Amino acid sequence: MSRGLNKVMIIGHLGRDPEMRYTPSGRPVTTFSVATTRNWNTADGERRQQTEWFNIVAWGSLAEICKEFLVKGQQVYIEGRLQTRRWKAEDGSERHTTEIVAKEMVMLGNRKKRANGEEDPEEEDAFSLDEDNDTDDDFPF
Repeated sequence: MSRGLNKVMIIGHLGRDPEMRYTPSGRPVTTFSVATTRNWNTADGERRQQTEWFNIVAWGSLAEICKEFLVKGQQVYIEGRLQTRRWKAEDGSERHTTEIVAKEMVMLGNRKKRANGEEDPEEEDAFSLDEDNDTDDDFPF
């Protein structure tokens, strides 16, 4: 039997505050974007920089944690899998998006203030998705 692997690990900064919604069945889902920046030197010695944006989706308890603790600008480590969703737009055109479905999130870097004004603790916090609840049965968007 052949096996496949779909695993993504990124470290970057949140581009916007997380947005949490609930599926019709009541399951929480949180979305946010993360930017990663890559630096290199050209053959001519010129310094170059490229930023790549990733859409992140977190489900269940990880969704609730991301909504509570993450803010725009926060540095995070995200581990998960790539997923491409397809749908028909209102105008009938085929649309698709590729996103990272988060399985684990670790807050890194300088802490930002929470929505209630309190500072986050200084130690790193790691959160993982409970594998038993990792079903993508319905999407609220």
